[in-house]
Amino acid sequence: MLFRTSLYSAGLLAAAAFVKAAPTKVARQAAGVPKIVVAHQIVGLTAGFTVEDWTADLTLAQANGIDGFALNVGNDDFTTEQVTNAFTAAEQMNSNFQLFFSFDMNVFPCAAAGDADTIRSLTLQFAGRPNQLKVDGKAFVSTFAGQQCTFGQADAASGWRSQYTQHPDITGKIHFVPSFFIDPSTQFAAFTGVMDGDFHFNSGWPFKLTADNAGTLVPGLDINNIQGDGETALQQFIGSFDDDNIHLSGLGTVQGSAQTYMAAVAPWFFTHFGGALNKNFVFDGDEHLWVSRWENLIANRDKVSLVEIVTWNDFGESHYIGPQRKNLPAGSEAWVNGFDHQGWLDLTNFFATQFKTGQAPPSTRISSSCGRARTPRTRPPPTRSALPPASSSYFQDKMWAVVLATADGQVTLSSSDQTTQTFDVKAGMNKLQLPLTPGGFMHGTLTRNGQTVIDLKPDGYTFDPNPTAFNYNAFVTSAKAQ
Repeated sequence: MLFRTSLYSAGLLAAAAFVKAAPTKVARQAAGVPKIVVAHQIVGLTAGFTVEDWTADLTLAQANGIDGFALNVGNDDFTTEQVTNAFTAAEQMNSNFQLFFSFDMNVFPCAAAGDADTIRSLTLQFAGRPNQLKVDGKAFVSTFAGQQCTFGQADAASGWRSQYTQHPDITGKIHFVPSFFIDPSTQFAAFTGVMDGDFHFNSGWPFKLTADNAGTLVPGLDINNIQGDGETALQQFIGSFDDDNIHLSGLGTVQGSAQTYMAAVAPWFFTHFGGALNKNFVFDGDEHLWVSRWENLIANRDKVSLVEIVTWNDFGESHYIGPQRKNLPAGSEAWVNGFDHQGWLDLTNFFATQFKTGQAPPSTRISSSCGRARTPRTRPPPTRSALPPASSSYFQDKMWAVVLATADGQVTLSSSDQTTQTFDVKAGMNKLQLPLTPGGFMHGTLTRNGQTVIDLKPDGYTFDPNPTAFNYNAFVTSAKAQ
């Protein structure tokens, strides 16, 4: 049972994970595309990492069903050193853990033709390493953004085509699956000769759902009282596959594309940077977002080649599932320290195995989280910032529990001595929720035939009704049967 507690707005996820969408005609996919699960790894947060640090992360990821890392790189002076360390660690593990570049094109300059030299050089430098992910013998390469990159040409499609994918140094050597933030219905077709596939980075969140458009997207929804019919209506956006279908249809317009589709899955999003960065918003992560998204990806696994977990270590945006080792973005320690997310990692193998094989592995575990661990819905004016994060009004003061059971049993959730509820659970996955209690705790037990199988009550967690700062990061915890 994974017990995750954090302060955030979320709704009941339940069986709404399997959202029905219009049928999508999916073109042929490259024969060599593996059905694997990878995690987005921010290399920019690994300055000072040793090979041993990388080995620890890669080993932990692989033990939890993750087959590789997408190495998100920018033009930091330590990029080549740390990518080399990552590949060295993977090779020393001798375990076929796969690595590939995800070029952060919001960081790399890309206006002039010569700007492409760096990413071509990095691609070729590591393309022949044994643990480079390959499709049909070609190095798999992705991006974060890049739709704005012209590389000295008339438009982005021409720039990428002439200076990267069809450049004499690169052509025929890569399988390119970028994440371009453009309208797939009207703009993908221009990228013939560029896109072998599409990575929909934002597909892991209900990113189109904001507090401002709630009334339009979910008619009748009262974001100050999300329950009943409103909660049911909200669920259609949480983990939905609808936007994936739009991307798949758009990918079908790219002539000659291998039609490789890489979908994202994400557990959370909260960021609260002020100053010049001015990055202060959330995406709705309640309603069991992590689980709901996985359910939809599994239900549509015939359309998806790869799943990319967003992310392993993006602490500043609170969607990390890996451990905090050394580096945090300056200022993010205010909402990251004390908020370990490895309870989500503990669930990953269960879902990743289903995605890859179609079969769920046996597991007995409780995972619990709540998205308002430090900032209740009725929040007082904090001292850190005068403005609450945008769309944080979606968050609900609830704990969200996921129970993986090998047999039927009973789960009791408690947030105080008075607020407690017992649920009958079935073999397989069960999604539960319970209101949080100001000043209370999180406690979950799984019993079977009168015997306690799991007893989970995290130390150090209290639902503080009077916080001094906004913190909508998720508090996550888990335990498994011994």
